[in-house]
Amino acid sequence: MGNNGSTRASRKPSGRSSRKKSGGGVSRRALLIGGGAVVAAGTAAVLARKEMRRAWWRIPGVEKPRKPGELDYAGATWVAASEANWRRADRPDDFRIDRVIIHVTQGSFDSAVRVFQDPSHRAATHYIVGQDGRVVQMIRELDVAYQAGNRSFNERAVGIEHEGFVDRPKDLTKEMYEASARLTASICARYDIPIDREHIIGHVEVPGTDHTDPGPHWDWDRYLKLVRRAATAPPTPSASASAKAE
Repeated sequence: MGNNGSTRASRKPSGRSSRKKSGGGVSRRALLIGGGAVVAAGTAAVLARKEMRRAWWRIPGVEKPRKPGELDYAGATWVAASEANWRRADRPDDFRIDRVIIHVTQGSFDSAVRVFQDPSHRAATHYIVGQDGRVVQMIRELDVAYQAGNRSFNERAVGIEHEGFVDRPKDLTKEMYEASARLTASICARYDIPIDREHIIGHVEVPGTDHTDPGPHWDWDRYLKLVRRAATAPPTPSASASAKAE
């Protein structure tokens, strides 16, 4: 009995019982968990700062800076549409731009401009192209034009009107096709939009629309060839100068 007792007394404590806890110390697990929380909090803070930088202008009473008459396409002239015919946005940050929608005005160039300046019309496109090849921009590409009768497509698309009537093939002139193709090529380049019939569409192809433009006489094969040619052509001197100025 005595030997057994002395043996128990001299037995070394097991590894588990000899592990000491330092007073006020932090375990490795706590450090790992705490470190993960710090990293997560830091990541969240970075994302929050980025979102604030992108959307600070949405705060009530704050407006994103806009330069009156600023163009997205160097070949256009600026004529502002009524603010009732479009919605302020920050595309492509808030809505990705992945479509170009082709329209025909069913009227003259000047009448289309007047209609888009009329607040009661409640519709407009970003651009109008004339039969003589002139281009006017009426809405910034970063804003949403009320153009297609479909909210999702409006938010994702840049719209181009073309002077003329859908039942008059003579209205679709060479100058109009070429000017429009250069415009569409520049839009596709800005937003990395594929030059194909899935991404360059007619108003008639927008789901839910009751419009028929650009009509049966619009030559899609010819138009896409012109857009692809314009996309690979060297920039014109005026376009290069405009890009440097920006």
